[in-house]
Amino acid sequence: MLHMLILGMGYSASRLAARLRAEGWQVTGVRRSADAQAIAFDDEPAVRAAIAGATHILSSVPPEGEDDPVLTRYGAAIAAAPALWVGYLSSTGVYGDAAGAWVDEASPVGQGRRTARARADLDWGALRPDVRRFRLPGIYGPGRSALDRVRAGKAHRIALPGQVFSRVHVDDIVGGIIAAFDGPPGAYNLADDRPSAQNDVIATACELLGQPLPPLLSLEQADLSPQALAFYAENRRVANGRARRLLDWKPLYPTHVEGLRACLVEENQPC
Repeated sequence: MLHMLILGMGYSASRLAARLRAEGWQVTGVRRSADAQAIAFDDEPAVRAAIAGATHILSSVPPEGEDDPVLTRYGAAIAAAPALWVGYLSSTGVYGDAAGAWVDEASPVGQGRRTARARADLDWGALRPDVRRFRLPGIYGPGRSALDRVRAGKAHRIALPGQVFSRVHVDDIVGGIIAAFDGPPGAYNLADDRPSAQNDVIATACELLGQPLPPLLSLEQADLSPQALAFYAENRRVANGRARRLLDWKPLYPTHVEGLRACLVEENQPC
């Protein structure tokens, strides 16, 4: 039986787990604290047994401080595991600021603010020869998108001409991971086809919800958190050609327009 071990049951990983369970997989999750769907990260006997018994292993745990907690605690066990496949959810933040230019998997990493993330990405790539690293841009999906910010009155439009971002719908992450089960190891950017300004995304969400556009503000007027300011400090377009060529993957939602429409449809479905 195919058995996926997922370390870090966050938004994207939980969506993958649901898809795999629906397809008949055994899925073991690992969280900080145990619950009905997962074992605790600190339960070393249980985690090590799951590592030894899984056919597939995926980590979605980001660095904490300067270290990757999964590699620190379980890296040697994962390196020696009999698993057929190992994956890691990384970030396109490893590329740093590209001044709006395109980046692909051959672009330099470690030049930006996420040095710990870049180091973890490279360390996972060196852990064993069959690792797939999925470099992800801004992730959105049902319950976690511009639609939610518009509804909550927390959406911003920032006056930054030329500023663009790439993003990816959570179901396209799931699709890329599954496509990589039969694809070669290495790094893959999973991003949609059309990098666009955050203002355009907010405008689409407002249109779908029938809400007025929020005012256009400067960065200073918006009074953003340090995390949000860091988001606007980088400007790049993320190419997805390698995943298309080697994994035969293509996004179900090639732009944020299709993706937000799908979010709205799913969110409006009766429970």
